[in-house]
Amino acid sequence: MTEWILFVQLFAGLLLIPGEDASCAVELIPPRVVVKHGDPVSVNCSTSASDVAGVGWEASQGGTGIREQRSVMWTVESLIQWDISPKCFLNDIHGKQCLTKLDLVIYTFPETISISSSADLNEGIRENVEYNFTCSILNIAPVQNLTIRWYRGDALIHTNTLQSEQKKPTNQTSVHSFTPTRQHDGTTIRCEAHMDLGPEGSKFNASSQELNIKVLFGPYIECNTIEVQEGESLEGKCNVTGNPPPSVVWLKDGHPVNLTDPLRRNDTGTYDVKADAVEEKIQVDVHYGPEWMCPDTFTASEYRPHNLICSQGFPEPQEIWYKDHEEVKLPDILTRRDAGQYWVTVSNNLTTLNYTVDIVVHYPPSDIVELEDSEVKAGEGLVLKCSSAGNPRLNYSWTYYKTENVNERTEDGVSALVINNANGFNIGSYTCHAWNERGNVSKTVRVTVKGAEQECPIEIQPDTMVLEYQSRGQAAVCKPRNADSNVKEIFWQIQPDRNISNESWTPDVSKDWDLSPVCHGDFKGIGRCNKTLLYILYKPPENVSIDTKDNSTSTVEGGVMELKCSIKDVAPAENLKVHWTWQKGNETVELGSVGANNASSCSFPKKRSPVNVECYMNITLNRTHHGTEVRCEAELDLGPKGPQPPPSANSYSFILNVTYKPKINTTKLPKSVPVIRGYKEELVCEADGNPPPKIQWHYSSRTAFLGSNGTLIVNEEGTYNCTAENYLSRDTHVVQVELKEDYLPLLAGFVALTVVGISVIFVTIYSIYYKNTKMRRYSLKNPKLSTLNGNVAHNTWDIQLPVTKLS
Repeated sequence: MTEWILFVQLFAGLLLIPGEDASCAVELIPPRVVVKHGDPVSVNCSTSASDVAGVGWEASQGGTGIREQRSVMWTVESLIQWDISPKCFLNDIHGKQCLTKLDLVIYTFPETISISSSADLNEGIRENVEYNFTCSILNIAPVQNLTIRWYRGDALIHTNTLQSEQKKPTNQTSVHSFTPTRQHDGTTIRCEAHMDLGPEGSKFNASSQELNIKVLFGPYIECNTIEVQEGESLEGKCNVTGNPPPSVVWLKDGHPVNLTDPLRRNDTGTYDVKADAVEEKIQVDVHYGPEWMCPDTFTASEYRPHNLICSQGFPEPQEIWYKDHEEVKLPDILTRRDAGQYWVTVSNNLTTLNYTVDIVVHYPPSDIVELEDSEVKAGEGLVLKCSSAGNPRLNYSWTYYKTENVNERTEDGVSALVINNANGFNIGSYTCHAWNERGNVSKTVRVTVKGAEQECPIEIQPDTMVLEYQSRGQAAVCKPRNADSNVKEIFWQIQPDRNISNESWTPDVSKDWDLSPVCHGDFKGIGRCNKTLLYILYKPPENVSIDTKDNSTSTVEGGVMELKCSIKDVAPAENLKVHWTWQKGNETVELGSVGANNASSCSFPKKRSPVNVECYMNITLNRTHHGTEVRCEAELDLGPKGPQPPPSANSYSFILNVTYKPKINTTKLPKSVPVIRGYKEELVCEADGNPPPKIQWHYSSRTAFLGSNGTLIVNEEGTYNCTAENYLSRDTHVVQVELKEDYLPLLAGFVALTVVGISVIFVTIYSIYYKNTKMRRYSLKNPKLSTLNGNVAHNTWDIQLPVTKLS
């Protein structure tokens, strides 16, 4: 309970702090103290109250404690505590206490303040660029209404006030942003710091050093249009400023100008004034009096603007025209009615002049008449007429494809073009030109030759070029049919994006594969036409080989073998022909040919450079194909103007190896074989197959035995079974042997007897025949010769003599 009472009393005493207890009866002399840090200070605290128990000072430096007296002095020899807060307290006889706080200000001021800039002022600062200037006040306390003033020269340009609750010394800065102009060049900038601590204390006033401002600006060219009299110079006519002072150069038409030289009228114009990196275009006008420029006689074209200006001067002179003593305005477009003599007065602010001028109006050619599109039959003639009217007298010319059968003539202002014996070279456009000094007209018509085709007068030598890869080069010449002025242009187009202006072109036989050379010409009257050079760069096949598609070397009878013919590095593939042949023994058969036009079984790349080509052929195999040699031949058919015979290459022979089932030859081994009793018979069992089959006999006879090469020797009847077998299949043939009796001796005796009988009959008949024919007697008495034959006797039966048979 006692502690609680003491706490309440203490709390009540705290409520008596100055500002909270204004009735505390103490007096501080002086009531407010401003003292420099480290200086002595002395303040008296006294009271006039009658119930005083004691008075004292409470302070962290120089405190006195409670004293039973009415007046107590607070004294400090060197005040160094920044946050000290001295209080004078009073205790009365009733146990109450009150406090009064001393208004104490401890200060310290810097001896100087400084100013700095964000730029190097020695080098200068640039016009219209913002820079920061900093005013630094170091180690200052307190900061109460610290005012920073900025001056440019003697002019105040900025003020700001700083405040701080901090009692200890602080560093204060003020930043001023400054954007210089050229008017600021040569001025100074400084800052001042001001702080007033009241009448009890000191005043702080300090100024920084002055910073010299050097503003870099320009150059600036201060002039617009300059007007001078002829003979004056440009010196002093244009002010150029800048810092640093610029180097000034005047140029006209790119040439330097001396400003002290007098100007002439032709010096009027635009000048380039260069001041270092700045350049301005300045118009300079040189004034001079009017001068006459027109000839005594002026010739103009009718209905065309003439732009006739007869005087010059600056300012521009005024022209007044008179005709027949009346003021007139010269039309912008003259007609023949405007021709005649004129009196002209020209003047400006310098002088006035009078002149005369004769105007002559000429007329350009009128539209061409009589000339129209025409058609003529081949071999006949045609006349084209061209006429026009104009002044001065007109000249004529024609533009067309000139040939020997066309002539030109001009009579009485009319030009004629005569075509004799028209042909295909006369087909085209014909343009007649009529002109005089004041104009020209033209008209184009087209001539068609019925029964003739349009000819392109281009010759290519040679017209076909077939060259072998890396062979000796050859030039192709493209030229006009006639070496005259008909051709406007002639050139080679080797590729769509590659033209050669020369008439001669030589291909590169090592790389110019995909070219389509076209000779183009542009001819008068015909226009553009072209001819194509048949150009082929070829390369015979480097190698031709044949193989199966799946690299298999044999297959079974009835299967399909796909053969592949590989042609390596050949060009162009579109001219390639592939021939398939096979040979068995001395027989050679061509199986067929294939080319780019029927390439269903070949892969022909659509390139003209060397490529690899593959062709295929399907063969349905049978046993007759076994051992056949198949070849493929690659031939480059380059046409009649290519090499003859065409370049070709053959593959090696591919031998077909067909495997097939065995088949017994039943021609040599019939189903039934007779055997004469007592004799032996050889049974031959032969079979065709691949691989060669194994021959075996199956029989029950005990007397049969095997001979050489699979034969069987039998001498008794029975059933004999021959089997031919390979890994594909087996073939069996059964032979039935039948035993027969031997009738040969009887047959031989019968034959001998028959021969003897026939011989006897033959001898008898021959004897009779000889006696009656060869041994006759004849008489030649009174022979009568035949008129058809003069022989007397013949050794044949058919004699022509009349003979008498003698008895």
